[in-house]
Amino acid sequence: MPEHQHETFSKFGKSFQEKLVKTILFDRNFANQMEEVLDTSYLELKYLQVFVDLMFQHKQDYPHPTYEAMVSVVRTQTEDYSDSIIKQVIEFMARIKSHAIGDDDDEYVKEKSLDFCKKQKLKEAILKSVDLLQSQSFDQIQKVINDAMNLGADNDHGHDWHKDVLDRFELKMRNPVSTHWDEIDMITKGGLGKRELGVVVAPTGAGKSMALAHLGAMAVVKGKTVVHYTLELADTVVGQRYDSCITGIDLKHLMTMKDSILQVIEHIPGQLIIKEYPTKSASTRTISTHLEKLKQKGINPDMIIVDYADLLKPTASGFKTQELRHSLGNIYEELRAIGQVWDIPVWTASQTNRSGLNAEVITMESISEAFSKCFVADFICTISRTIEDKTENKGRLFVAKNRNGIDGIVYPMEIDTAKVHLKVLPPDECSTIDAVVMKTKQEQDEHLRQKYQKFKQERRDKAQAENKKKQMNESKSLKEELQELAAEVQQEQTTP
Repeated sequence: MPEHQHETFSKFGKSFQEKLVKTILFDRNFANQMEEVLDTSYLELKYLQVFVDLMFQHKQDYPHPTYEAMVSVVRTQTEDYSDSIIKQVIEFMARIKSHAIGDDDDEYVKEKSLDFCKKQKLKEAILKSVDLLQSQSFDQIQKVINDAMNLGADNDHGHDWHKDVLDRFELKMRNPVSTHWDEIDMITKGGLGKRELGVVVAPTGAGKSMALAHLGAMAVVKGKTVVHYTLELADTVVGQRYDSCITGIDLKHLMTMKDSILQVIEHIPGQLIIKEYPTKSASTRTISTHLEKLKQKGINPDMIIVDYADLLKPTASGFKTQELRHSLGNIYEELRAIGQVWDIPVWTASQTNRSGLNAEVITMESISEAFSKCFVADFICTISRTIEDKTENKGRLFVAKNRNGIDGIVYPMEIDTAKVHLKVLPPDECSTIDAVVMKTKQEQDEHLRQKYQKFKQERRDKAQAENKKKQMNESKSLKEELQELAAEVQQEQTTP
């Protein structure tokens, strides 16, 4: 196709084209794809054409260039270009370094530019096929079209242990979001990191939803953008829990403290989106679609919360019948995948079975239905509260699993559900799992003894009551017999 017939990126604008070239520089896999389909004449601006030409020439002899490598290339290999073009290239690189060219639309730029280039290559292949039709070279036509269709495909075949050795020495940042529980942050290296799944396990009414609200509220206070999905409670109810957690105002007094709450919220740097779905109506696909819509509006979450995963609708598995534990396990895997795709941490909760309802410490055995959902999570903690704990605003948090540090620790907690106040306290000598289990065993033994004594007393009282009733019945029968005998005697005396 003659050069003058090329379409260009002009309709996308200057900002789009600069973001495209910046992305090619910093995203090696995308650069490999674009190298196959991008003709520099597609770029409207000459300095961008020069920069991309220099980059692709460098890639022919060396690995994908870093920003610093391109600085050296521009300094030493631009003698064939005018001073004005070189100046524009340098100014472009300066804007990259100063972050004047943003990263907010990277995925959109990659998708649209790759689609544009592949369509141009396909057009060229179709025009070339017109000439081949005259020679009836159908095999050649098929090859030309197929080659054009395959251009720009994902060329990332995985980590090459030899060629990609330097990648293994790059520091991978977790960028953890703090839990605001110092003890937990200490053992998780700062909180839950990006691409990680955290699960709070508790029986009904123990405070798992409160814990999720605490985690979200503390992230918002720190300036993070949080998306909270609620599948059980109304969005306004969840919002009130955030209000109470952040302001410290009792839930029942929120309606009378409107001005105070508004004043506090005004100075909170973070952003909170609460999305309500009816129970079992939303799946992980629903969540992914909602996140895409938020991104289109310029809302990029730093953390998402799902309250709670067991109430999500399982995605179709291809099997007509699927056991509950398998479908639940799939949901947790899909939630972790969402964290990986969006490069953010994901918190959710799970409900224990009935054995954990009044347990001193909820261990892995009490997690209901699916052990598989425990395996995929990076951090699992359980919250347990006995009846006595609830009256004293206390509880225990047991770290059941922690991929970034130690686990198996029991922490005492302050839990005031009236103010959505949850605080993890330092462990004491009675907070080891062995100590708590021993204490639980002793309490269970005492509970069984008292229950047995009560059973014996009830059985004794029941026996006494039955004996008394029997005696009364016997006494009543004897009286009735005497009355009947007296009546017979009287009847005999009156009979002539």
